[in-house]
Amino acid sequence: MHMDTGISADDRAKIVESLSTVLADAYMLYLKTHNFHWNVTGPMFSALHVMFEQQYTEQWTALDDIAERIRALGHFAPATYKRYAELSNITEEPEVLSAKEMIRQLVDGNEILTRTLRAGVKVADELDDFPTADMLTTRMEVHEKNAWMLRSFLEQGAGAKQGDASSD
Repeated sequence: MHMDTGISADDRAKIVESLSTVLADAYMLYLKTHNFHWNVTGPMFSALHVMFEQQYTEQWTALDDIAERIRALGHFAPATYKRYAELSNITEEPEVLSAKEMIRQLVDGNEILTRTLRAGVKVADELDDFPTADMLTTRMEVHEKNAWMLRSFLEQGAGAKQGDASSD
């Protein structure tokens, strides 16, 4: 069926290409966060277990929003682990990590996703797709906040000074 929402078919395809990478990164981060929720151990177990659950629960809802935006643009959303692995900039962890390494991995994952989201906003803005740009901007705020909250666990007790870039 013909679609005429003011964005050409070629431009919708460019937006969907960007959104597909966002979806893949978001799914891989969700999966990693859920994995770490199940497998975290150590003295920070309780706090991390709860925080990881809060993050993956929020991420799960966002996955649906991203996939549905792809559908609203007239394309099918990627939906297999194989395709996510091909598209994603975030890799899976084959083994159980220490709590500190889990935190580092999630900081990195949130930052990778934030960069992917930022690139997607640029594509959407250039092609006048304001709903996509708005959704991705909102997601950036969430993942920047998640990275900050996770980073605070790594700075705890390390004698990091406020504004000290070496503690990042």
